[in-house]
Formats: sequence, C-alpha cells, structure tokens
Amino acid sequence: MHLLGSMLAQASSGGGILTLILVLIYLGVIILMLAGFWTMFKKAGQPGWAAIIPIVNTYFMCKVAGRPGWWVILMFIPIVSIIFWFVIAIDIAKSFGKGTGFGIGIALLTPIFVPILGFGSAEYQGPSA
Repeated sequence: MHLLGSMLAQASSGGGILTLILVLIYLGVIILMLAGFWTMFKKAGQPGWAAIIPIVNTYFMCKVAGRPGWWVILMFIPIVSIIFWFVIAIDIAKSFGKGTGFGIGIALLTPIFVPILGFGSAEYQGPSA
C-alpha cells in the first residue's frame, strides 16, 4: 500500500498524469481479477469472500481443483510453488470443463483468464483431481 501512496503523491506533486493513469489501470486490473476469483469461487460452491484474503484464497483454489488443503503449505517453498501453481491452475480449468491450455493461461495470465472463467459461461463440473 505504501507504493500506491507514493505513486499517488508523485502524480499529484507534478510527477505526471501518466503515473495516475497507470495507477488507475493497475487498480482496475486488480479489481477485475478479484471479481473474477469471487465469481469463480461462487460457481464452485465456495465462499466468494475468500478471494480477497491472500492465503485463504489459495486454500479454496485447492478445494475447487480437488486438491488437499495442505497443499497451501507447499506454496511457500520456492520453485515447488511454481510447479504446484501450474498443477492447481490446470486442475481448476479442468474442473470447469476447460482444457490444459486454458489452465496454463490461468497460471501465466491470471488477470485475463480468471475473469473469463468467472464471468463466462463455464459451469463447475466438480473437482477434477
């Protein structure tokens, strides 16, 4: 939050309108992504509010994917977390009837693919794992 405050202060103190525009775009992307996660969780029968709490949202992503909740602990291990993020993302895509390519899209381009999944016509088909 300190970074956001300093960016806003810079924009208001002559740092430029470009900085303000970039901050607004950044906030818009974050809000869109959170809304996408919220609706995705709701479609899967999980609480939507879990999307806004950092570690809790990973736990519920594991549940949507059909993976055990203790996998959250593995997300704290460097390198291992990257592998498990791809596995969870692919399983989430499969849980909504999408393919492996869509799961890789979730893993690499989360702000684009999660809102597509959340706001799109994809229905939750149950845990894939």
